[in-house]
Amino acid sequence: MGSMFRSEEVALVQLFLPTAAAYTCVSRLGELGLVEFRDLNASVSAFQRRFVVDVRRCEELEKTFTFLQEEVRRAGLVLPPPKGRLPAPPPRDLLRIQEETERLAQELRDVRGNQQALRAQLHQLQLHAAVLRQGHEPQGEPATWMTFLISYWGEQIGQKIRKITDCFHCHVFPFLQQEEARLGALQQLQQQSQELQEVLGETERFLSQVLGRVLQLLPPGQVQVHKMKAVYLALNQCSVSTTHKCLIAEAWCSVRDLPALQEALRDSSMEEGVSAVAHRIPCRDMPPTLIRTNRFTASFQGIVDAYGVGRYQEVNPAPYTIITFPFLFAVMFGDVGHGLLMFLFALAMVLAENRPAVKAAQNEIWQTFFRGRYLLLLMGLFSIYTGFIYNECFSRATSIFPSGWSVAAMANQSGWSDAFLAQHTMLTLDPNVTGVFLGPYPFGIDPIWSLAANHLSFLNSFKMKMSVILGVVHMAFGVVLGVFNHVHFGQRHRLLLETLPELTFLLGLFGYLVFLVIYKWLCVWAARAASAPSILIHFINMFLFSHSPSNRLLYPRQEVVQATLVVLALAMVPILLLGTPLHLLHRHRRRLRRRPADRQEENKAGLLDLPDASVNGWSSDEEKAGGLDDEEEAELVPSEVLMHQAIHTIEFCLGCVSNTASYLRLWALSLAHAQLSEVLWAMVMRIGLGLGREVGVAAVVLVPIFAAFAVMTVAILLVMEGLSAFLHALRLHWVEFQNKFYSGTGYKLSPFTFAATDD
Repeated sequence: MGSMFRSEEVALVQLFLPTAAAYTCVSRLGELGLVEFRDLNASVSAFQRRFVVDVRRCEELEKTFTFLQEEVRRAGLVLPPPKGRLPAPPPRDLLRIQEETERLAQELRDVRGNQQALRAQLHQLQLHAAVLRQGHEPQGEPATWMTFLISYWGEQIGQKIRKITDCFHCHVFPFLQQEEARLGALQQLQQQSQELQEVLGETERFLSQVLGRVLQLLPPGQVQVHKMKAVYLALNQCSVSTTHKCLIAEAWCSVRDLPALQEALRDSSMEEGVSAVAHRIPCRDMPPTLIRTNRFTASFQGIVDAYGVGRYQEVNPAPYTIITFPFLFAVMFGDVGHGLLMFLFALAMVLAENRPAVKAAQNEIWQTFFRGRYLLLLMGLFSIYTGFIYNECFSRATSIFPSGWSVAAMANQSGWSDAFLAQHTMLTLDPNVTGVFLGPYPFGIDPIWSLAANHLSFLNSFKMKMSVILGVVHMAFGVVLGVFNHVHFGQRHRLLLETLPELTFLLGLFGYLVFLVIYKWLCVWAARAASAPSILIHFINMFLFSHSPSNRLLYPRQEVVQATLVVLALAMVPILLLGTPLHLLHRHRRRLRRRPADRQEENKAGLLDLPDASVNGWSSDEEKAGGLDDEEEAELVPSEVLMHQAIHTIEFCLGCVSNTASYLRLWALSLAHAQLSEVLWAMVMRIGLGLGREVGVAAVVLVPIFAAFAVMTVAILLVMEGLSAFLHALRLHWVEFQNKFYSGTGYKLSPFTFAATDD
């Protein structure tokens, strides 16, 4: 989990590869996928690099392979996958592979040309025979051509006729006048056709043999040549030493993989008698981000990376997204039935994930679902949980436990008549009646609320307040995660000048709103519900420093507490705006007072004191962040620093208001999903259940109605509503949560690997 919480430590490594073993070393690194090469010849064009000839030969081979592949597809055959993992062939084998491939391609061209010529010749003989046969034999099947008999006198007329027939691409055959001569010519044509068919059969059998050899050569050849080309392209990024005895490469590599890198280089260059060397070198460039994932975490990391790849070693939101994303989705999608269908669909994909047919499916929509199968699994599981909380299963409430309400007590005290009950199928639940409330429901919402007329107003209040509480907690957690970034990067001044004011502003205003909600839940009973104060009015008066006489206080000295919190929150704004810029300017001016000689001595001592990179880690937190701090090292421009901090302050302060309101989408989407499910049940299933009471009639009626209900449930409630809830949960994580601590301005480590080629 350590590498998931923060990206792994990545080092810049310099490789010294002996010329004789450079190809073998790079090939071995491609099999392991440990390093990402840096281009040391960026100023050199692709046509002037050392191994450009070898790359061109590989590209020519790939063109030949493309021709062979088209011929195989033309013959209606399917290329088998290569067997096993094939290493990149030695450079001396390139000429052999090229000769075999060219010879096979030439044979295929010759055989295919002979086949086409024989087929054309056979077609001409068959046409000639058909023309001669029309004179004395009845037509069998309708002909697909028209036959004209042309007689002429004189050679000039014959030349004109030939020009006309050539213009219309007509076939011209001699037509003998005597019938016996035509019969003799017809027999001769039939004999020639039979001989040509035998020759054509032999040609096609030989073609099948050539294609069989192509099927044996092509799959491994494509893999090997592709790997060989990748190796030469990597070698083209290396520079040549002054003695031309070794190649020098620079690559990013995880510190965790440095021992494996050393071992791979040593084993690959052992045969040449000179060992390849790798050692760490200091670098001020920001290293790439490396976060290892598995089948389960890949989809959640993909959600984070879609917003932006994290900076080197900043806090990674993915571990927390594993829990928060499915949960926030489930808050909007809470239904036991719908969640169970989603869970079973994802579970089927998880159980079948190792089947080749499932992996090889080319449908893009299926691949999207398959890559996010574990995400869908948790989304369905959390939706089942929140469905039990809401007590909704396909919009129907379930009575798992006995209800905590006694309707009899309410009926006895209300004096409802039979006529009143006949007109009012749904009654308002009033907890302020003696003996009506027997105790809390063990888990979730009491099913009696589904029969109450005030069901919607009760759920509205509950889900709206729940959304605000979840939103404030989620945002505050994002601000707290920024503490780990400041401590890790050695920017402890930001703890006092940014994190503390942000938490004070957020919790002093909206955290206090959460406190009011919870306090009212705990302290205001049903007997006082009619005269209960309004939290919304209190919150508005808090900013206006006013008081509404009709809205009584929740607790003593509430106005003093609210005024203090507002003043404290407003006092945090100038600290956020000016604290960090003034600190950076003060530190920058203090550095400028140092003498240049002292700075040179300090830089020299810093270089000499660098630890052994092959054993120890980086020398400071700034190096862990990918070089020295840009704000400290670059020339500080006060206007830019103030502008940047002003944007950050305005974005955070206004964002606290808009982001808190944005979490109300949890309430809105949850209510919309429940109401849409209720409408679908009422408009389809309820009508179907009321059409017939007899068993036979009900069976006939319910089959198409249930089919329509199932199709619309999947299409509308699962696919459309699920996609809507997914997108809203995605926005809550990207905008409301991640922007509190996550910059997403890094780039991924893209190791040189043959994994895609092998797959």
